[in-house]
Amino acid sequence: MSEIIQSSKVSTITKTNDFVVKFANVNGSGSASANSMFAKAIFRMGIPVSPHNIFPSNIQGLPTWYEVRINEDGYLGRREGVDLMIAMNEQTIGKDIDSVLPGGYVLYDSSKVLANELLRDDVNYLPIPLKDICLREFEKPAQRQLFKNIVYVGALSAFLNIDFKVLTGMVSDQFKGKEKLIPPNVHALELGHHYATENFACPLALRLKSSNKNKNKILIDGNTAIGLGCVYGGATVASWYPLTPSTSVVDSFGKYCKRLRIDAGTGKRKYSIIQAEDELAAIGMAIGAGWNGARAFTATSGPGISLMQEFLGLAYFSEVPVVLFNIQRTGPSTGMPTRTQQGDLISCAYASHGDTKHVLLFPATPKECFEDAASAFDIADRLQSPVILMSDLELGMNEQSCEDLHWDDKRDYDRGKVLNAEQLEEIERYGRYLDSDGDGIPYRTYPGTHESKGSYFTRGSSHDAYAAYTEDGNVYAEVMDRLTLKMKTALNFIPEPVISSSDGNKLGLVYLGTTQSAIQEVLDGLAKKGVSIDTMRIRAFPFHDSVIDFINNHDLVYVIDQNRDAQLKSLLKIECNASEDKMHSILNYNGVLITAEQIETAVLDSMSEIENSEGVSA
Repeated sequence: MSEIIQSSKVSTITKTNDFVVKFANVNGSGSASANSMFAKAIFRMGIPVSPHNIFPSNIQGLPTWYEVRINEDGYLGRREGVDLMIAMNEQTIGKDIDSVLPGGYVLYDSSKVLANELLRDDVNYLPIPLKDICLREFEKPAQRQLFKNIVYVGALSAFLNIDFKVLTGMVSDQFKGKEKLIPPNVHALELGHHYATENFACPLALRLKSSNKNKNKILIDGNTAIGLGCVYGGATVASWYPLTPSTSVVDSFGKYCKRLRIDAGTGKRKYSIIQAEDELAAIGMAIGAGWNGARAFTATSGPGISLMQEFLGLAYFSEVPVVLFNIQRTGPSTGMPTRTQQGDLISCAYASHGDTKHVLLFPATPKECFEDAASAFDIADRLQSPVILMSDLELGMNEQSCEDLHWDDKRDYDRGKVLNAEQLEEIERYGRYLDSDGDGIPYRTYPGTHESKGSYFTRGSSHDAYAAYTEDGNVYAEVMDRLTLKMKTALNFIPEPVISSSDGNKLGLVYLGTTQSAIQEVLDGLAKKGVSIDTMRIRAFPFHDSVIDFINNHDLVYVIDQNRDAQLKSLLKIECNASEDKMHSILNYNGVLITAEQIETAVLDSMSEIENSEGVSA
């Protein structure tokens, strides 16, 4: 039996159900499905797991990484340092090995000798001749590359004590209907497992043990959850232009519509998906469908938001419901299309020229993506205004463990203030933009509701309460004031912030969206150091009064922004007149999800600076 290549200086990491495995591959090499199989197998063993795909914006040839965090306590945000590196990319192998923690492991293809400069004396090496094995076992060149990935997953099952039956069961599930593909994939798994058990002492000190922490949970990504939420939310029209990382929102919507939106009697589709020529056409079609009474949406990312600004202003001012899903990525311009960020907060909150304001929803989990997507259509109909759900690449394209998705079949869609023919008969003169109820929201009609009543001219130019064109400044100001009142009414329909506080705490932490994945780990880490801190997760914009109350009730508030310019902090200053002196920014804009270590270190460093400055002043 071969030994792990290790130095006498190595102090091997010994962990169960608490480590990070990172795969370093070449984009387009077929590694994605194999790496995903690895993560899903661990999930099926009942162990909390969180995969993070870091991939390039080309189709083939550039480096890609797939991080899998395993943690029995449910800490599923990204963590610094790697315990086990699967080093399959010659371009990045030096950097990849450098990222391994002392005492960790490196699995590599020993078909080619590893250069001496890549040998560290504080890590363990797991050499497996993957290329040679595949050359011997598989005839077709394409198979050799693809099955190389499956072979290392098989080896990992032995190294980490993964239930091998779980893996073979997943292969059977994946290739259901393509049974001829099952035997070679199972054979590749067996090759890796056999080589590891024959040549190494298995399992490693780094290992897995079946658990029951995933009861009533599923593994799903945010974009898939949004697509399903659109179906359950009553959407019938999707107009879009493909743009990373939003494309899979509409892909998922179409997939679920084929199952749930087909007329049982005729077999005809009860939905429409239009791939437009560009983002401007996409949002225009969605607004047109919304004006006509459909529940319509589009999905995009930052560059698309830039192009859709004028149409969003039209929908705001002419008061047409539409839902937009912004799966944020880095900017400006093209930026890094396959990296995550929360950099569109301000551009979406006030999208378009002039005085505008839009409802924003900030989900943190796939479950909230599903629920918020469905609710967005109710909110848009109630307000007769655009609603933008603000996800990001991290949430949208990475599978996460979350609670089962549930839907109440008794739930009715709230179409808001819509007059029918009978109601129009009772009205002497219909005013499309007349605030009859004092909440800023007028009554609308669908085209064709009545043969002679309820029609109006929809315009983006200045208009009065009866939709007539006007350049009377006072009338224009009245309309703008009513739209302001409407945004105050919106607070009745949008989620309130999630606040966790204790009496006497003077420190606060404010954040939104995917930052949530790191927060519990931050709180536990700070508590071990004697620091107690209250938290507030922003769920929507405009802000509820409880947001400014939280800030006012604390002496120092850390505002976490996953962008360079502290956009959440800026919104708090603009909308809440929050004190600049008591808000301290924690920023992250390197394209990957912020970690608990970053947040905890920033809080402790800030507290230390404050203590030192107070000491000097004294």
